[in-house]
Amino acid sequence: MTSKQKIEKNKLSDDKYSKKSIKNLNSSNKKSLSTNEHLELFRKMYLIRQFENACGQNYANGNIRGFLHLYSGQEATGVGALSSLNDSDYIVTHYRDHGHALARGLDVNRSMAELFGKKTGLSKGKGGSMHLFDASKKFMGGHAIVGGQLPLAAGLALSQQYDNKDGITICFFGDGSTNQGIYHETLNLAAVWNLPILFFLENNMYGMGSSIERVRAGGLDFFPAMNTYEIPSMEVDGMDVLAVREATELAREKILKEKRPFFIESKTFRFVGHSYADGQKYRNQDEVIKWEQKDPIIIYPKKLIDMKITTNDEINDIKLEVDNVISDAVKFANESEEPSLNEIFDDIIAE
Repeated sequence: MTSKQKIEKNKLSDDKYSKKSIKNLNSSNKKSLSTNEHLELFRKMYLIRQFENACGQNYANGNIRGFLHLYSGQEATGVGALSSLNDSDYIVTHYRDHGHALARGLDVNRSMAELFGKKTGLSKGKGGSMHLFDASKKFMGGHAIVGGQLPLAAGLALSQQYDNKDGITICFFGDGSTNQGIYHETLNLAAVWNLPILFFLENNMYGMGSSIERVRAGGLDFFPAMNTYEIPSMEVDGMDVLAVREATELAREKILKEKRPFFIESKTFRFVGHSYADGQKYRNQDEVIKWEQKDPIIIYPKKLIDMKITTNDEINDIKLEVDNVISDAVKFANESEEPSLNEIFDDIIAE
């Protein structure tokens, strides 16, 4: 097989997934999801946004300490992707993990308590913002080291393959991870071993304070480089929850059918700094405003209302319900017990 043939083999025969926009939501899409499913997508996105808003407020007042990386703006990517998975699939992600945790259905109260460093937290207060974890949901953690989650995800996929288990492993990572050596090593090994893994790049255009143009020789698009590894790939509008959902469904189907990895690049944007302490002097306001005009929290419900899928009253009811959930979570975290010093060495090793 020539190099040209290999490239053609790995191209999707139909690139409609990278072009589809919620603006083009048609009758077939409308029928594929029920009203409740559409509303649940919005509910989860709004839940994440309000959770992050509450985290920012409680970081400012000292209830949350350490590092805090918010997912605000990227909700359509996490919710769209994880709504396409099932209970047999593993999730591994990076330190900006709140959105993925909530999209997977992790307990809101325990998630907030973890950020507060409380005993009732998902990791008993020892993990904090960057290490949300719930094995019962196959949510195998946020990871603080840039790119460090990639080989762990490959290991999970290897275990699924070795044990002949159903499902895939999805690994979320940011564009900053792509300059790590382990990124390329993991892609290569996953391709060589045909692992059932979905590499999911959340390209929010900045690795900390460095724009892609400053640190990457290959331009703004990462997915074409997957031809090097003979991994099929695609790009998707990460601000469009339905496009991300459809792309992930396609990728999962191909992974299970063709017995090899897949790569999705989701173009998205964080509306906040890299961390809460980031002054964002490296970004101009025009760029931020441009992306904020694509805010899925605003656009998605408006489209659903315009298409008569829901009403403004139903959207407002969801917002009120979610606001109460977040308020209760903050109250739960505030009132939860602090871990005692004699628990500091608990759960260090598996027994």
